Amino acid sequence: MPHTPSRFLAEGPRVGIRHFTYEDAAEFTARARESKDLHHPWLFPPTTPQAYTAYAARLIEDPSKAGFLVCTRDDGALAGFVNINNIVEGAFQCGALGYGAFAHAAGRGLMREGLDLVVAHAFGPMRLHRLEINVQPLNTASVALARAAGFRLEGFSPKMLYIDGDWRDHERWALTVEMRTSG
Repeated sequence: MPHTPSRFLAEGPRVGIRHFTYEDAAEFTARARESKDLHHPWLFPPTTPQAYTAYAARLIEDPSKAGFLVCTRDDGALAGFVNINNIVEGAFQCGALGYGAFAHAAGRGLMREGLDLVVAHAFGPMRLHRLEINVQPLNTASVALARAAGFRLEGFSPKMLYIDGDWRDHERWALTVEMRTSG
């Protein structure tokens, strides 16, 4: 269902970001099913309404998470998503990003623009100081997105996450408020 730009938390030239809603289930799951080949073996977004409801509930109701849908401004269609997980406040003020483009939007720069909007929102209204991305080294599109958004490679974590039936190595990328404002 198209959404008006007034519902966006932030807007760029081509996309806006907004929070997940339960009403996004049909479009999100259809886009996830269309994007199965693009996402495999890196991520597995929900492809059924029931799975979406559980997924969205965590992003909507858990204060240690924040989910953002990247939508095209012209028609409000979902282009992808960026989630901030494991948000820790206090002295840490950090969160871990996860993201995915939908196949129809891949390679068009929409996620780069959307990720920039989410980072600005995280460092602005959310008052976070640091964002991290953990990405499998062979996921070249995700590594390129992290690099293009100004994240720096900080390390390597062997067997970090259990994905698609095995423990997967990940590179750790990070960005701080100071890095973003000095760049």
